[in-house]
Amino acid sequence: MSLEAIEIETGPSPTRTVIVLHGLGDSGHGFAPVAEELDLSALGPVRFVLPHAPEQPVTVNGGYVMRAWYDILGTNLARIEDEPGLRKSAAEIEALIARENARGIPSSRIVLMGFSQGCAMTLLTGLRHRERLAGLAGLSGYLPLAATTAAERSEANRDVPLFLAHGTQDPVVPYPSGVASRDALAALGYTIEWHEYPMPHSVCAQEIADLNRWLLRVLA
Repeated sequence: MSLEAIEIETGPSPTRTVIVLHGLGDSGHGFAPVAEELDLSALGPVRFVLPHAPEQPVTVNGGYVMRAWYDILGTNLARIEDEPGLRKSAAEIEALIARENARGIPSSRIVLMGFSQGCAMTLLTGLRHRERLAGLAGLSGYLPLAATTAAERSEANRDVPLFLAHGTQDPVVPYPSGVASRDALAALGYTIEWHEYPMPHSVCAQEIADLNRWLLRVLA
């Protein structure tokens, strides 16, 4: 496994895992407070795995080196994409899932969750994963490589539960991009729990509460 990660366990011998993928320029530490705020005690011990994306130059930020799952080549996120970078990170996230499987957590008790770039990686990886996952949660992001999703998606995850949320005032991943991704996934037959909030590119308390309820349901 090439990705470094921090782990939070709510008790000994966890039986479920939530893998949380951070956004551009952040690290696994950025979403640790959200993981600690979630109350999944009704499920028993849960392991949160919060990996750090590799550091790399980001074109849209003038080549500045920061943690990124893939390069951002321009402001139109869906039109010009770093497909090699996306697929490389997807393979590394697959390795995280395989490590959880090796530790005794079946894919059916694993949720992939991500914010912004992490949302993109959640959807890219989760929809193609060969074994059924418990669910995919995407916050303030979009569907990458959308044109290849129908051909590449996994049969096992054709009906995987999706939680998608977006801020209506988001200036980074504009709200219409989130809506377009939701509609593209709905057109492929996915059942989506959609939430929108009057916020910018961030996370809010109501979103965490809604996510908590969804996690309790899909991991039950």
